[in-house]
Amino acid sequence: MTIYSVPPETTRDAVVAALGDKVKSIAVALGEVTLVVSAANYHACAEALRSDPRCQFEQMIDLCGVDYSEYPEGTPDGLRFCVVLHLLSVSLNQRVRLKVFAADDLAPMLPTVTNIWSGANWFEREAFDLFGIVFNGHDDLRRILTDYGFIGHPFRKDFPCFGHVEMRFDAELGRVVYQPVTIEERQNVPRVVREDNYGGLQ
Repeated sequence: MTIYSVPPETTRDAVVAALGDKVKSIAVALGEVTLVVSAANYHACAEALRSDPRCQFEQMIDLCGVDYSEYPEGTPDGLRFCVVLHLLSVSLNQRVRLKVFAADDLAPMLPTVTNIWSGANWFEREAFDLFGIVFNGHDDLRRILTDYGFIGHPFRKDFPCFGHVEMRFDAELGRVVYQPVTIEERQNVPRVVREDNYGGLQ
């Protein structure tokens, strides 16, 4: 039995009705609804999307950071760092993509939504770790993928390809030590092997 979601236009209209003039832009493309709100309205919009009876987005499926610094088309306000959430309403069987740009490129900061969707906890920590986006009000905002002494944010477009230092455990010293990276650039050339009559083909 196939269960079809509501038409994206219906979702778009419900979101616009719930958020009103807080919507900066909203579009339907490839059957998906993408909503953009300002950083100032982000938390209020997230609350409305969660609780408004026309939306009921009970689940946050994903949250990630994006660095738009090298996108040729740029962004509407020329801002660099964006947070993208994918929301699901189980009750109404609809989805929406929520985008918000941090207002300050040098110190990107947004309010946490962990008090709205508790599942945002580790996703926000990942966006902080990899992009340096600070989520104000997060109870435990610390790195989650890189090590404790890591310098920088590796998913930023201006992060050096090889990083700065690497970490290893030194058995003689009995502790973790840092040293300059020893990765050497190399090119991997894939080798394709096909036997005669492979797959029954002549």
